[in-house]
Amino acid sequence: MLTQKLTRLQSFRVKVCRGASHLARQRYDVIVVGGGHAGTEAAAAAARVGADTLLVTQKIHTIGALSCNPSLGGVGKGQLVREVDALDGLCGRAGDWAGIHFSILNRSKGPAVWGPRAQLDRERYRQFIQSELRSTPRLTVLEGSVEDLLVTEPDPEEPGRHRVTGIRLAESSLPISASSVVLTTGTFLSGSLFMGQNTSPGGRIGDPPSGAGLSHTLRERLGLRVGRLRTGTPPRIIKDSVDLSLAQLHAPDRQPTPFSFLNTKPHCRPEDQLPCHLVYTTPGVDRLVTESLHLNHHIQQDTKGPRYCPSIESRVLRFPGRKHQVWLEPEGVTSDLLYPQGLSMTMPPDMQLRLLREIPALHKAEIHTPGYGVQYDFVCPTQLSSALQVKSTQGLFLAGQINGTTGYEEAAAQGLWAGVNAGRVALSLPPAGASRTESYIGVLIDDLVGRGVTEPYRMFTSRAEFRTSLRPDNADLRLTLRGFEEVGCVSSQRYQEAVRVRDGLQDALQALQSLALSTNRWRITLGNTSISETKSTILNGMDVLRYNDASFEMLASAFPECLSPYTEFSQRLKIEAVYRPHCELQRREMERIQREDSLSLPQDLDYLSLPVSLSQEVREILDRVRPDTLGAATRLPGITPAAVVHLLNYIQRAGGRDRRTHRHQPDQSQESNREEELAGSSVSLPQRN
Repeated sequence: MLTQKLTRLQSFRVKVCRGASHLARQRYDVIVVGGGHAGTEAAAAAARVGADTLLVTQKIHTIGALSCNPSLGGVGKGQLVREVDALDGLCGRAGDWAGIHFSILNRSKGPAVWGPRAQLDRERYRQFIQSELRSTPRLTVLEGSVEDLLVTEPDPEEPGRHRVTGIRLAESSLPISASSVVLTTGTFLSGSLFMGQNTSPGGRIGDPPSGAGLSHTLRERLGLRVGRLRTGTPPRIIKDSVDLSLAQLHAPDRQPTPFSFLNTKPHCRPEDQLPCHLVYTTPGVDRLVTESLHLNHHIQQDTKGPRYCPSIESRVLRFPGRKHQVWLEPEGVTSDLLYPQGLSMTMPPDMQLRLLREIPALHKAEIHTPGYGVQYDFVCPTQLSSALQVKSTQGLFLAGQINGTTGYEEAAAQGLWAGVNAGRVALSLPPAGASRTESYIGVLIDDLVGRGVTEPYRMFTSRAEFRTSLRPDNADLRLTLRGFEEVGCVSSQRYQEAVRVRDGLQDALQALQSLALSTNRWRITLGNTSISETKSTILNGMDVLRYNDASFEMLASAFPECLSPYTEFSQRLKIEAVYRPHCELQRREMERIQREDSLSLPQDLDYLSLPVSLSQEVREILDRVRPDTLGAATRLPGITPAAVVHLLNYIQRAGGRDRRTHRHQPDQSQESNREEELAGSSVSLPQRN
């Protein structure tokens, strides 16, 4: 399917313009600024909901470029990719086409926290994204630099102090109008590059920053709070200069798992996948970092960088004397470069080379492109609605790193949702909402607009209170049906496949539940299983599947007449059986919260020392606001559903007891609650054939 798709696109008439004068029109429903992961998803999503869309990017040939690491997915991030795909986004299918090393991270834990991940061929990924955009109806691509936004008086019938009505290009005096504008400027908004003591304007090496007028308008004319963040990238190493015999080889999964629900396998054959290699830093690396600090302007800045992807300078300064992992990752099937994941650095190029050569496998390494740092403007995301529209400005949407996030996956998820809502607003449809109870996309957006950021935001499974329900395996059932029926961003082909899967799973679950036998009969039927010999009770097929050593294939062999039609869903049924009891408990807890919405909260509660499982951030919010009712607490920005459940349980336990102030400090280890344990518990599942 993937090969047919790309071949068919070679002869497609490209809707690309290399200047505003070549545009057939000067007005669109939606304009998307930026051609990175957020911008491409936003443009495609807006077009899918029916909006005539214009994507403006500085260089057409860099659309879909992997600016930093050549990989997609991971723990938390893989869930986002699956959800973007379930809503008919691009990055999942692009990852399947370009992937050259597939693996499931966290496989030793429960399926709810598995992290689908792939190393990518940079060129294949870029080509696939560009081909998809060229074949998207109602989408035009324009090469140009946006200098400023067109700002007018707001519509008095709608909330907001301003209205954005389009853009002005740097090279043209002609404005281009639109009902909605989506900014996805990435690291380009007032971007600066750092290498040693040298600083130059830019958002990526070789590319200039966004127009100065854009940042000025956001700050001064629209009055938005704008901050500054930083990130960095490692040097690219010439592969032939590396002695891989001195590195630990890490092979990919023998049977690669695709990202997209539309694909049964990725484009790369299992035997053609490329390995990664692992090395470690040495004391010499620490010494070089320390010696070069006075030459490293970027690391001396107090601008916040990514906590979970720090530079080697930051890692050495924070954890001196440790051995730090460095992954040597291939950049493509035909590429002669390696990407040293974990060695982001901004010291002078000559010092970078010396540092690399302190690692045994890299003792003769040669640098193709040195590492560098980037500092850029971002807009404080608490100024956005859950539709990712600026609250004070009608028609303006933001997505990606401009909202303070880091990572391709976080950008893609925001881009899709901003594009959907920009298109819907332009077509006079109500914006769509994303709940943190139904998706990681909802968790991401709720965290951003409700809590804001103080450092680049990265997604983890631990951020989702309902991660046992928000699993990688069921993103299609959670989102595809709604994406077609309510949101309008999903194709009929994908919808029909999701309906087929839903109906098949429902039939299979009914068939499993209809198999009711005594524990003794189950032991006789299945042979060597861990079903208790001392406990005599009636179990159905779903109950039996919850045992680690029971698989759907075993049950289908024993009862072929009713179960063999559903073997394609074997792994999904196993996961559903394991997690269904907890998901039901979770659902009842949320219903209980809704019933207790008007429950009064005592005004003398000492939230800072309450003996319940609440994070320090939640405690401080509750202590500052002191909501009157449980319902008021649930609507506070930063208060998670899990926190509300713990608070409700405490209030009801206290009941008629004296609720005087508790003076002792609670054990913060309570944060490792039962849900975390279940989500991460190991479950034995059959391997794919």
